[in-house]
Amino acid sequence: MSSPENIWIKNYPPGLKWDIEIEKKPVFSMLLDTVAAHGEKPALDFLGKKYNWNDIGGMAKKFAKGLQDLGVKKGDKVGLFLPNSPYYMVSYFGVMMTGATVVNLNPLYAEEELAGLIEDSECDLIITVDLAMLYDKINKMLKVTRLSRVIVGKFTDVLPFPKNILFSLVKCADLAKVEYDKRVLRFSDVSDNNGDVNIPEITADEDVAVIQFTGGTTGLPKGAMLTHYNVYSNAMQAVAWFYQIKDGEGKMLGVLPFFHVFAMTAVLNFSVAKGLEIIAMPRFDLADALKIIQKKKPTMFPAVPAIYSAINNSPLRDKYDLSSLKYCLSGGAPLPVEVKRKFEEKTGCVLIEGYGLSESSPVACGNPIEGENKPGSIGLPFPQTIVEIIDREDRMTTLPLGKRGELCIRGPQVMKGYWNKPDATADTLRPTGDGDMRLHTGDVAIMDEDGYVFIVDRMKDMIITNGYNVYPRNVEEAIYKHPSVEEVIVAGLPDEQRGEIVKAWIKLRDGRELTQGDLKEFLLDKISPMEIPKRVEFRDEALPKTMIGKLSRKAILEEERAKKG
Repeated sequence: MSSPENIWIKNYPPGLKWDIEIEKKPVFSMLLDTVAAHGEKPALDFLGKKYNWNDIGGMAKKFAKGLQDLGVKKGDKVGLFLPNSPYYMVSYFGVMMTGATVVNLNPLYAEEELAGLIEDSECDLIITVDLAMLYDKINKMLKVTRLSRVIVGKFTDVLPFPKNILFSLVKCADLAKVEYDKRVLRFSDVSDNNGDVNIPEITADEDVAVIQFTGGTTGLPKGAMLTHYNVYSNAMQAVAWFYQIKDGEGKMLGVLPFFHVFAMTAVLNFSVAKGLEIIAMPRFDLADALKIIQKKKPTMFPAVPAIYSAINNSPLRDKYDLSSLKYCLSGGAPLPVEVKRKFEEKTGCVLIEGYGLSESSPVACGNPIEGENKPGSIGLPFPQTIVEIIDREDRMTTLPLGKRGELCIRGPQVMKGYWNKPDATADTLRPTGDGDMRLHTGDVAIMDEDGYVFIVDRMKDMIITNGYNVYPRNVEEAIYKHPSVEEVIVAGLPDEQRGEIVKAWIKLRDGRELTQGDLKEFLLDKISPMEIPKRVEFRDEALPKTMIGKLSRKAILEEERAKKG
């Protein structure tokens, strides 16, 4: 795949190679290899309860065997509706050992969204825990969707003593009342076997390991089909990128949710491939994270820019020793140059920015851990990855260096396509003319003379808030369900803490009234919390429109910029 045009290779540091060999192996082989090499070494620290690699490998095999005994087979779709915990790690690899496909489901999904994704992905089995905020949603899905069975892990079973006792006493209201029957099964019962799983033959570059839901300008969810080779290769590319880290040494702080594609590769799979101990937090809390860094001394800490910004601006920061951090990777949203500078200055850690998307498993570019980090750049293409800047009009012509066009990606991490959406697949994956396929990202970028890539605009209207993708039309459609709303435009506004926030401009029907609080209450069961507008502006006059009468998001944003001078 290498060619003279791949100018970025000359700026790779000496310890990094572009033309690495990547075997076509199933995702779970990373776990099996690490169990064989580092079985007794620490694998996971969950709120103080520790597991070694033999523990995790054995639990995954037992769970896989239990799934097979339930009839789960190659090609089935199994949903994970889980927080960061041993249950996620074991379920993720256990499901894949059966040949089934993991369907990552965000626990923050509203019920309508969740029901739609269960139907779309043809998911008949979901794994969750007995936390009320999770189980209660899934239990409803048994009644209104094709979902036929749920496996429920007991949350207190993965807590250390005495936290397991205290949680049951102090936080009993957070625990769901689960009635077990033929459709609702205990995780412990499913795993009660000898672990003699019959792993089917996996064709790594064909068989789908993960369906990762993403979206587009329409806001309609699309399931990116990531093959075993896609996911495995992206982990191996990350291993090559962080060549200074030795196998079986170091600790990874896991604050990003594993169901998010960034954390799936940069935290979970990378740690498994390298044999790093994962210090997993079920949710991010700034004070808790700072305490953990000082006490448990992680060496790696991938996060979204909003988390690094929160640490920079926290009065607690100087009270804790953060010097154990050596490598931090920022993704999910653009990293402000000032946030990077301030974080590195205060911690001594190398903070590099990367770039990716669900369709590329996700990482495609990154700044090198040694050598030049250009301010505002997403860095250089990953090993075995070709980044091209393509003319936005003909979507075929490769543009010269320094010219802006659509950022396109070729490489082993690029998805197989979208689940059950051939038209969307054909629009996003396009032939190059030489037998290869090119992933069109929808982002506008330039590449400089050194091969560094800079995102300069978006072709999409997508909002990125705290690293999550929010699609304006999805929010608009939910708001339009309110009987008082006549017109609505939703867009993202810059925000120092979150990257962007969601704002809605609303024209009410004549004679109607509505407050922001009432609107938020109305939206709670229709969209997820991250999608609910943080700001709402009610207008008496009609919202701006294009010449053909279409509501104009561009015009409303121009008005917003004009107000700020």
